[in-house]
Amino acid sequence: MKHILLFTSIIFLVSCGEKLIEQPENLIARDEMVLILKDMAIVNAAKTTNIGILKDNGIDPTTYVLNKYNVDSTRFVDSDRYYASVPLAYESIYKEVESLLDEEKERLKDLKKINDSLKLLQREEKDLLKAGGVQKPTNTKNVPQ
Repeated sequence: MKHILLFTSIIFLVSCGEKLIEQPENLIARDEMVLILKDMAIVNAAKTTNIGILKDNGIDPTTYVLNKYNVDSTRFVDSDRYYASVPLAYESIYKEVESLLDEEKERLKDLKKINDSLKLLQREEKDLLKAGGVQKPTNTKNVPQ
């Protein structure tokens, strides 16, 4: 029984090390693949929330992203299939995509906070002007008297 288990384990390990798919001649570089997948995730998220806007402007999200990177769909599919055949590489690609999306999310949150703060200041300034007739201060630095 031990021999059968050992034999099965060896066969399994050898088969896991086999290349299931040969690397395509026109493989998209890993770093570029990460960027393409990140952009596809963003555009597909937009597609689920603003499909009408995309349709009105004649934009196909997948085609848009592939054109941005000057990659045709066949090359993308071949590269994606190849990376998927190497599970550890594919997992690391998607972890990097997730990390980039998280960074983008934080950057947009920060921009929204800044934008909200500016709008609040403008509203307060407008309210002050209406309430008391207070004029906006002018910059008097470096103005000859």
